[in-house]
Amino acid sequence: MAKQKITRKALLKSPDEFLTSTERALDFIRDRAGYFHAAGIVIAAAAVVYLGVTTYLNYVNKQGQVAYYAAYSEVREDKADLAQAEALFTKVAEDYRLSRVSNLVAPQIGYMKYREKQYDQALPFYETFMKQSRENSPYRSLATLALAAVHEEKGDLQTAIELLRDLASAPENVFMEQTLLGLGRVYRSAGRYDKAREVYEEFSSRFTTSPFLAQVKAYLNSPS
Repeated sequence: MAKQKITRKALLKSPDEFLTSTERALDFIRDRAGYFHAAGIVIAAAAVVYLGVTTYLNYVNKQGQVAYYAAYSEVREDKADLAQAEALFTKVAEDYRLSRVSNLVAPQIGYMKYREKQYDQALPFYETFMKQSRENSPYRSLATLALAAVHEEKGDLQTAIELLRDLASAPENVFMEQTLLGLGRVYRSAGRYDKAREVYEEFSSRFTTSPFLAQVKAYLNSPS
């Protein structure tokens, strides 16, 4: 069954909930103005502002998610139009920058640059994503893995090693399995086979049920 795309028309046809809800709140206060003394008017006005901001952010989040999914659907196509997908993601960042999904735009564009082998252009997007992520966030670990992969593809193996080594020493890293596999691989690419062996030995002792354990043990058992 063919996958249906979300059209631009569909993105734009939802009602303006922010304006509707704010107008209702203002009408409520106007109708009951006689019941509010001076302090009450201030509280009521603050309530309108709070209601308006909260409703607006909910509206932006919902609209941002719809626009983000439309862009993501383009990337998932078998023969994705990466230029079109990038334009759609850029529009999410510009039009819905207050939405939660706006922070996920940078790594998506970075990934598209990576797929196109535009490594120097991919780096700033992953770096932006890293800066947007909290110190202990899993997203920060993912951003570090992505940056290491870009530097590895560029041939800057030392920078890739430094990124992965720092990530391997972070106790909050929930992607330690992928980190150690990547670090061992980059050490091997750099000809540092003794360091690769150390990393693989740590991997085999920590991840005894990993689907990659057989591959790691094969390397450890091979003559080097």
